[in-house]
Amino acid sequence: MTAAATAKAPAGAPGRTTGPRADALAGTAVLVRFNLRRDRVRTSVWIAALLLGTLGTLSSLQSSYDTAAKRASAADSLDSPAGLALSGPAHYLNDYTYGAMLGHQLISFLGVLIALMSVLMVTRHTRTEEETGRAELLRATVVGRHAHLTAALLTAGLANLVLGLLTALGLGASGAAGVGWHGSLLFGAVYAATGIVFAAIAAVTVQFSQYSRGASGMALAALGAAFALRAVGDAGSGALSWLSPIGWGQRTYVYVDNRWWPLLLSCALAAAATALAYALSVRRDVGAGLRATRPGSPVASAGLLQPVGFALRLHLGMLIGFGTGLLLLGAMYGSVLSEVEKMIEDVAEVQESLEELGGASITESFASSVMTLLGVVAALYAVLAALRPQSEETAGRAEPLLATGLSRDRWLGSHLTVALAGGLGVLLLGGLGFGLAGAATTGDGELVVELTGAAMAYAPAVWFVVGVAVVLYGWLPRATVLSWVLPGYAFVVGYLGQLLGFADWLRDLSPLGHVPMLPAAELEWTPLVVLTLLAGALVACGLAGFRRRDLETK
Repeated sequence: MTAAATAKAPAGAPGRTTGPRADALAGTAVLVRFNLRRDRVRTSVWIAALLLGTLGTLSSLQSSYDTAAKRASAADSLDSPAGLALSGPAHYLNDYTYGAMLGHQLISFLGVLIALMSVLMVTRHTRTEEETGRAELLRATVVGRHAHLTAALLTAGLANLVLGLLTALGLGASGAAGVGWHGSLLFGAVYAATGIVFAAIAAVTVQFSQYSRGASGMALAALGAAFALRAVGDAGSGALSWLSPIGWGQRTYVYVDNRWWPLLLSCALAAAATALAYALSVRRDVGAGLRATRPGSPVASAGLLQPVGFALRLHLGMLIGFGTGLLLLGAMYGSVLSEVEKMIEDVAEVQESLEELGGASITESFASSVMTLLGVVAALYAVLAALRPQSEETAGRAEPLLATGLSRDRWLGSHLTVALAGGLGVLLLGGLGFGLAGAATTGDGELVVELTGAAMAYAPAVWFVVGVAVVLYGWLPRATVLSWVLPGYAFVVGYLGQLLGFADWLRDLSPLGHVPMLPAAELEWTPLVVLTLLAGALVACGLAGFRRRDLETK
């Protein structure tokens, strides 16, 4: 009876798929809704921060460069290889309106953050789902082979489209001189296209690595290469910039020429990468990667037999990535250190903002401002490293270890040791890169020690961020997403706040706001000691909570 009824069911009956393609995409709509619900807070924060950064920068440019002479002076100061590498192609400088300034200075910088949002979103909804076993569980039901990948790409694409639309509306409605609706729509399209391209690139990298961190690392390596190609190309002939998706966005010359056709390259790359991702996904098993895991040594080294050595091995890739990134970021800012006073000599508002930091010169004040950015990036690393134990627990790898003679304190403490030491290490590399490049451009060898020490002064604030993340993990593991509030807030009030003139009390709400603004200010040990003690207390509190709660088991 059942077989006969099934045989007579119409081919297009609801709930029944009608072919291989339908089967492969079954459940995609449900997964998209689920992804949007899970990421409603995280994605909203990303979009709000990027939108605020864009509109806030426009407001700052209007107040700081309120005359054509000031804008022309800013264009002259950026017309050097180092200045163009930090900003964008020289063609923007021909008519340096507010719109041209936005396209020149923001597309590259915020494009990196948009790409980062997209990469993390795709890896979280694909590789992380496989790593935790949830994807296999859903695939055993009516969810199709390509549903997770499609849902992840649609989620990332929707987030980027919303960001692009809000950016276009915000800029177009600003009424700023030189910021028209045509250019604003193109500016929003550049944001959306950049994010979608790197979402597609992440869809490819998740096919190769068995782990989400490896997939994210490969995608972020592609992002770093794209930024480097753009920077080298803009500082030279410009040819290498055409090999970078970020360079394509800048080559639209938004608010200057308003060329849409470079975005066709972004569309073509996104389509090709997406097609490649689908083709590769059918060549591997769920939970596996195309890149075979290298067999380890039959005998573990002495270091791997210790909790700290094993934790360091797990953190090593991320530690190298952040260390290299901060080293290069510091070197890029150090390369323009000798030209800072010339860059802002006619901009009284920026000079006054930097002079409020103190210091014997504008150069020292500028260096202090850059230190805040290095501290924010180090805080991002701190959150990722401090939450690595949660990834191990969620994946089911912590439970077998803790079933042995390894105590919870030693297991979690080993990860925290690496996080705390790693935070100091990445700050050291960022300050070293800043100091070496600054010394090379200014001829002042003392900057190496001075700027390296100034960067390391942010270590207690970074440790405080680690402590907050540990408290949330130990007592409220479902609320660990709140750990990202501190780095995000520190960036808004510490870096953008200097441009937008935020009140001092807003900066004091951030742990990074209590760090002396070296090298412009005098070194004060009291806030650094207090931050260190508070960080220690938070870590102890987090360890106590972890000892008392149940593990997430598989």
